Amino acid sequence: MKLATAEIMRILDRRAIEDFGIPGMVLMENAARATVSAMFRHFPDLLTRRVGIFAGRGNNGGDAFAVARYLLNRGVACRVYLLTAPEEVQGDAATNLKILSRMGGDISKILNTGELKTLKEQISGNDLLVDGILGTGLKGPLKGFYQEVIEFINSLGLPVVAIDIPSGLDADSGQILGTGIQASLTVTFGLAKRGLLVQPGARLSGKLIIADISIPAAAVAAEPVKDYLIEGNEFYHLLPLRDLSAHKGDFGHLLVLSGSPGKTGAAAMVCQAAVRVGTGLVTLGIPESLNPILEVKITEAMTEPLPETKEKTLALSGQKRIRDLILSKNALAIGPGLSLNHETVRLIRKIVRETSLPTIVDADGLSAFVGKMDMIRKNKGPVIFAPHPGEMARLLGIPVLKVQQDRIQVARKFAEEYGLILILKGARSIVASPEGEVFINPTGNPGMASGGMGDVLTGMVGGFLAQGLTPLKAAQLGVFLHGLTGDFVAHKKGERGMAAMDLVEDTPRVLRALALGQEEIDDFSFRLSPEIIF
Repeated sequence: MKLATAEIMRILDRRAIEDFGIPGMVLMENAARATVSAMFRHFPDLLTRRVGIFAGRGNNGGDAFAVARYLLNRGVACRVYLLTAPEEVQGDAATNLKILSRMGGDISKILNTGELKTLKEQISGNDLLVDGILGTGLKGPLKGFYQEVIEFINSLGLPVVAIDIPSGLDADSGQILGTGIQASLTVTFGLAKRGLLVQPGARLSGKLIIADISIPAAAVAAEPVKDYLIEGNEFYHLLPLRDLSAHKGDFGHLLVLSGSPGKTGAAAMVCQAAVRVGTGLVTLGIPESLNPILEVKITEAMTEPLPETKEKTLALSGQKRIRDLILSKNALAIGPGLSLNHETVRLIRKIVRETSLPTIVDADGLSAFVGKMDMIRKNKGPVIFAPHPGEMARLLGIPVLKVQQDRIQVARKFAEEYGLILILKGARSIVASPEGEVFINPTGNPGMASGGMGDVLTGMVGGFLAQGLTPLKAAQLGVFLHGLTGDFVAHKKGERGMAAMDLVEDTPRVLRALALGQEEIDDFSFRLSPEIIF
């Protein structure tokens, strides 16, 4: 699903009006109708609620006036709190304000702190609030009166419906500009704004509904959109079919290079996750002294003892044997638990640069390229990097905070610059392509913030690579399945205490649902694509 920036949405609105002849009032009317429809669906007892509607002077406020009209006609008790002088409202918004006034709508002006203080008790008496204060055009941090209003709204603890986007949220980066409305429900128009899908924007947005307000599809198709939401229904046809006469050789052979003293668990989890996503064969290359441990720890995967350093990590002298192993494999997963031994680091760099196999690099494999990223420009095969924010910061030589402030653009620029696919892990993981496309993953939960989760993701992606998926699709399916399996485990057991191996065990059940296009596993329901209303 395509996502919009604030600028792209402005262009689409303008084109709908100027090029296609759809009046702005029609777009505003459609937005209001969709918002009210979503409100009745989300709050079935809406007719018994008292609704307070906050409106600014722009088109977001105009949408709010139209929402008030529809609620008034449906018999819902509502009052508009206008945060600007009526004469400052212009264009279509002014027209809707006049119509609401003529219909006898209740409108209270709040122009300063004193007037807000006078009406605080009345506002507190509402059962539901609507945010039509600020739209996607906000640039700098909120302060002063608007900041005070939003902080007061949040302090009430009432459910809030945001029109298009919660006020105070950056539509592009998802960052909070000073302060932001905490919405229970956000009804966004035309295309979802990408800031609604990444954190902290996703948290502020609550339940997100995308409303079709009649922006022409031809206009959307003509815009150079490069931001997308990963949807589960994209993957039905990608999962390899299993013919009755199929054998293990039909579903790929993954080579895993992983593990060192104290980190054998990482190697085991990568291999077990790869097996669980349907990989036909998995071979683990492990320092030879650790081989007895892994032979016991993993059953379905094969092990290959390799030369080791004095510290019992993979040695550079094992390069030829690894090259021989690669010849019969379909994909490579390298990095988890390998250590930062200087000789092992040199081995990692050589293997990644020389192999033509599709490769996913994670954990210590990423650390091997800190300060050496120019080497990746010369690699022979497609590469996926899968850093968490701290690893991303080290690769770029910047603070973690800078990565987190604009995850989308950081991921896009890195993937473009080095010609690789990037999985930037974390809440709402991001997949970026060398062509500058960005895909946001909607699945996952805080319970997955525990050791080993990244190793499981590496195994999943590596397994899909081995089965023949393109690197981009393997990355997308890997992060979607990884998060969705985490959501399923959280539903069954709760988030607290979730372990990485819980995901490994439940992967086949979730993968089966994806393959069949189902949106339910036992009593766990989920959505393969976002909710859209017309």
